[in-house]
Amino acid sequence: MNDFQAGRAGKPGVVSARITPIGGLDVLSRHEVARLRGASGSGLHALLRRCALAVLTSGNVSDDPRAMLEQYPDFDIQVLQQDRGMKIELSNAPAPAFVDGEIIRGINELLVAVVRDIVYVSTQLEQLGLDLDASSALTQGVFEILRNARILKPQVDPNLVVCWGGHSISREEYDYSKLVGYQLGLRGLDICTGCGPGAMKGPMKGATISHAKQRRRHNRYIGITEPGIIAAESPNPIVNHLVIMPDIEKRLEAFVRLGHGIIVFPGGVGTAEEILYLLGILLHPENASTPFPLIFTGPRHSAAYFEQIDRFLRLTLGDEVARHYQVIVDDPQTVARAMVKGLEKVRHNRLDTKDAFFFNWALQIPLEFQQPFRPTHEAMRALQIRHGRPRHELAADLRRAFSGIVAGNVKEEGVQAIEREGPFAIDGDGDIMRALDQLLQAFVEQHRMKLPGGSAYVPCYRVITR
Repeated sequence: MNDFQAGRAGKPGVVSARITPIGGLDVLSRHEVARLRGASGSGLHALLRRCALAVLTSGNVSDDPRAMLEQYPDFDIQVLQQDRGMKIELSNAPAPAFVDGEIIRGINELLVAVVRDIVYVSTQLEQLGLDLDASSALTQGVFEILRNARILKPQVDPNLVVCWGGHSISREEYDYSKLVGYQLGLRGLDICTGCGPGAMKGPMKGATISHAKQRRRHNRYIGITEPGIIAAESPNPIVNHLVIMPDIEKRLEAFVRLGHGIIVFPGGVGTAEEILYLLGILLHPENASTPFPLIFTGPRHSAAYFEQIDRFLRLTLGDEVARHYQVIVDDPQTVARAMVKGLEKVRHNRLDTKDAFFFNWALQIPLEFQQPFRPTHEAMRALQIRHGRPRHELAADLRRAFSGIVAGNVKEEGVQAIEREGPFAIDGDGDIMRALDQLLQAFVEQHRMKLPGGSAYVPCYRVITR
């Protein structure tokens, strides 16, 4: 029986309900249910509650990691194993997730994905006994999570395009990302993003129209996130396959192992982190012959953004880095055609190397790109952002610097650390620091650090320039 309470005195309406999961969630053991039902304010139950609330507020436009819990402080979720199957009990859940007392089907499916991934990572993955200090074991872990989520599709030609870009972008940039998604969908390509708003939603929205025009069924709109991000970037309503990876490093590896090509729209520090992650991998000598189409694109007024990104990459990683990406401005058709051409090269390479279409096993990802980075003040200050290092190692530390800023901006743990100890200090060679400071300042001026309409952005970092 559902219980609806209307919002009063500015408080949102809530619903309490017991729902039957949709989406193929396997039967849980009593041990798994017990772990999910832990009554403490920390641990697995707190993680489940936070991620479930993010899904129930799908389409939320806030990037404040605490806002949802403050808005719905009495929300709770319990997983019940019954003789007839599993039930999910929601208490004081957001009313917009329901229509006439019934939970929206897509939200039900995403809620199941939350339970599935949290259970799998906390129980089944542990039982595999993987050596988390070994690169191959970490890749195996990423594969197991994606396989358990039924994301991997064998016997399908490479057609999955990963789209990266900011959650806080202009309307013109958002509309442009829809146009690119539309052109990709006309060519039968599926979309994978970080699952949130902005440039993560636009390509999916555009592709839904072209997929419908082409009468294409069984389309994939994959969203890959992680617990620290999902609270600030709730899944957009178009996502029909959600995967929650345990940390940002496994999330990034999932993107490049699963996707066949990547398109980058304008964004902020999170987008810069993703760019440096992929380029650091492609610059590794063992990946020299691996095709991986990478396109930077945006509307005409975003040309200066990519010019600044290009200058920063060339300064830090050398001019050779530019051979790994194309910059295409204000031309969605050319972007889609270039991606199709790149995917054909990927297909031929996978056939020649006997690599799977559904998971890029051959790509060599160094351990420093896989091990979780916890952005403490000490760790951020210890980054070696200096010339003379192997380029993929420098890219790894640059990626960590941007990852720390993301944490300080939108992850609850990072926000708390900044409140306690002040901004992160980032140090390194003078020319790199000056270029980094200019890049970050441009992100601030272009409102790429926070969604508009909230409080003014206060930097969580301090770049030491000389």
